[in-house]
Amino acid sequence: MEALLAIIIGLQTAGGLYLVMRRRTFSVVIGTALLTYAVNLFLFASGRLSIGMPPIYSKYAIGYTDPLPQALVLTAIVISFGMTAVAVLIALGAFLESDTDHVDLRRRPENLDTDPDEIPWEKDQKEPGLEAPKGDFG
Repeated sequence: MEALLAIIIGLQTAGGLYLVMRRRTFSVVIGTALLTYAVNLFLFASGRLSIGMPPIYSKYAIGYTDPLPQALVLTAIVISFGMTAVAVLIALGAFLESDTDHVDLRRRPENLDTDPDEIPWEKDQKEPGLEAPKGDFG
């Protein structure tokens, strides 16, 4: 059971890291959600997996399970839900302001084949579609 849970946590972490490194905001949001799920499973598994054990020790119980990881996971679920909601709203605001869902806000959908590190910030007259992002970016 522990080996299966370790494999699942590893796959979720790998998938989350892959999605976080993508260049689209929706992929980044889903990747952070997968990473938080993996951390939640890790926290839950750190309290030892025991089935049918009470969370409080008594003289009639054979054993007990640690309630602290369960409380930490419950708190982490609430925090990750709020964090995901804020990240979605920030991504939506960036999309509505720049008309692209790219992380660096410098590319248009028709120029997705070019490397974003080679795109200048100012407008280039030779290549249409390259323009400075809208808004104040410092």
